[in-house]
Amino acid sequence: MANRIMLNQTSYHGVGAINEIMNEVNAAGLKKALVCSDPDLVKFGVSAKVTDLLDKAGFPYELYSNIKPNPTIENVKGGVEAFKKAGADCIIAIGGGSSMDTAKAIGIIATNPEFADVRSLEGVAPTKKACAPIIAVATTAGTAAEVTINYVITDVEKKRKFVCVDPHDMPIVAIVDPDMMSSMPKGLTASTGMDALTHAIEGYTTKAAWEMTDMFHIKAIEIIGKSLRGAVANTKEGREGMALGQYIAGMGFSNVGLGIAHSMAHTLGAVYDTPHGVACAMMLPIVMEYNQECTGEKYREIARAMGVKGVDDMSQAEYRKAAIDAVRQLSIDVGIPTKLEKLKEEDLQFLADSAYADACRPGNPKDTNVEDLKDLFRKLM
Repeated sequence: MANRIMLNQTSYHGVGAINEIMNEVNAAGLKKALVCSDPDLVKFGVSAKVTDLLDKAGFPYELYSNIKPNPTIENVKGGVEAFKKAGADCIIAIGGGSSMDTAKAIGIIATNPEFADVRSLEGVAPTKKACAPIIAVATTAGTAAEVTINYVITDVEKKRKFVCVDPHDMPIVAIVDPDMMSSMPKGLTASTGMDALTHAIEGYTTKAAWEMTDMFHIKAIEIIGKSLRGAVANTKEGREGMALGQYIAGMGFSNVGLGIAHSMAHTLGAVYDTPHGVACAMMLPIVMEYNQECTGEKYREIARAMGVKGVDDMSQAEYRKAAIDAVRQLSIDVGIPTKLEKLKEEDLQFLADSAYADACRPGNPKDTNVEDLKDLFRKLM
């Protein structure tokens, strides 16, 4: 079977990258944008860094900010109506995964109206047309939604998140400007950074991993491992490293999938509204322990990339433990909790059933079952 790699048509990296937006808009002949951004980014002036550029150029747009941290079906429906009402022909998504995931769903439905029922997009939907052109401007160093073919929507009614995988939703342009991330609070920097590390480690160990994606993932682990603490401390080097590291992780996992740390994190987010990065960070070392017997020598390279010394002199058991310990320590160092107080024994069956049904579960290196997932959830109690 052939291995497929899909990436943005164009991406810009580095301080000042947002200044390329109007060049790309003009080159594509676009006429009016729906700007998707979350309320906090609008409130604190982060979105204005982009909209000021649009205003200066006289480029028309309408702002849509009815987007929750775990975006819902209703957020998407409202965005589709806003896109139509605006007469827009493109979307500029400003934010992290929430804004970009909402934008992707809006863009897909705009050009594939037969999928107006948002639930119909779950899994690998057979859409026929590319979504409305999206320019994705990252404000968090974590989700890499600007370079992936994935998005996640919350079904509030059914208390579940569903994953959508669609090559037609790829943003045409990604803007990865560390200056757009400089105002992120420490907690958000930490959680989104651990989400990025989870992407890299799960992508590196997933069943579909191969040489090219391994190259992306191991480099991403290395960059994140040495940059996240600095990013949380708001150092220039840490911010720049995380901006790059999370994007590289996205280049890989978008093409090979993830595993049960994400399946379980999606479920925790849907049931308890746990921030996605926090849920990933709590689950990652637990899942790494569970998966270790099915990973060959990969944990040695994870340990090495995380900065562990002397891995070549370690036994298999030693370097696997060293990799897990390094990940757990990084999570603790940046302030991620290790327990979830909201978790209740009576919820475990629903949580495990939902995680087992999640689209990320089949990629896990170790085949799992509902009872194993219940036991893994229980480790957070």
